Amino acid sequence: MNDLADYDYTLPERLIARQPADRRDQARLLVVDRATGRWSHHHVSDLPSLLRAGDQLVLNDTRVLPARLKGHRAQTGGRWEGLFLGETMAGHWRLMGRTRGRLQPGECLQLEPWPGSPLAESAGPAPSEFRLRLVAEEPGGFWLATPEPARPALAALTDYGTMPLPPYMERETPGAADFERYQTVYARVPGSVAAPTAGLHFTPELLARCQQAGIGQSFVTLHVGVGTFRPIAVERLEEHDMHSEWCELPGDTAATLQATRAAGGRIVAVGTTSVRTLESAPGLDPAGWRGETRLFIRPPHSFRHVDALLTNFHLPKSTLLVLISAFAGGDLIRTAYAEAIREEYRFFSYGDAMLLL
Repeated sequence: MNDLADYDYTLPERLIARQPADRRDQARLLVVDRATGRWSHHHVSDLPSLLRAGDQLVLNDTRVLPARLKGHRAQTGGRWEGLFLGETMAGHWRLMGRTRGRLQPGECLQLEPWPGSPLAESAGPAPSEFRLRLVAEEPGGFWLATPEPARPALAALTDYGTMPLPPYMERETPGAADFERYQTVYARVPGSVAAPTAGLHFTPELLARCQQAGIGQSFVTLHVGVGTFRPIAVERLEEHDMHSEWCELPGDTAATLQATRAAGGRIVAVGTTSVRTLESAPGLDPAGWRGETRLFIRPPHSFRHVDALLTNFHLPKSTLLVLISAFAGGDLIRTAYAEAIREEYRFFSYGDAMLLL
């Protein structure tokens, strides 16, 4: 399954989840047994009874940044909108964006706060006091820029940014609920431009019930990058240039997972980001591991550190759909997705979930 066409499917528009469910853990859950190919229908709240005592959940504790920016080109007045993608060691911001015409090095982008933001509603510094001066264009249409005046990125994003919802949610600005619901309840480390969506289903109560059932919880960190938004643009998977993302497997998590395996428990990755972190690490070394990963998980990847996977339903022709097909087999995933469509599950970030056992 190295052809991109193998990872396509047709989804009715009505099944795209543009708003979150009333309760996080009331999302539907399609449970698929990889050994038998059988499935059953549940809700995420049933998870404590679907897993076993001794299993270990691995959750990604990244926090979504208010990374969506807007403003205008200081020289021409043309509108600009874009995303903050991170900082370089030299203190430059990495950006992607869109505007009419071609940007030039040395040009300034005048940022504006989003309506309803604390800065827009306050009597604080005027928006004209913060600009991004373009330094250099990078391959792929990304830009490096210098903030003027210099200030911590998170503080500037809090003033000028908003939640970077996926385009298919089809709203110009996030609603009040999005600022809560597009973060996991355990989000801790700021750095992502998209949510690790499988984790959105958990509530503090559900996590507590899992613990009471003997199901442990460990954390990794992967900062979700812009590659999440970009479809595969080649017909053969081996030609795809995989995006880089920073991730960390802490030493205490690695030691716990090693002990889980030794005791006969299963490592249950919550989301493809947890899978990518675990599979990028050289091993379950109690010393831990951190770094950039460009790992593209595709058939016939041999999984070393993941026994089960909780995941949402993913976009056609996406690297995430390729990943879960590598984990469960392309034929089984196609069959499961057909069942989910037939039963009118909700798809994508705010949608329902699937548990691959």
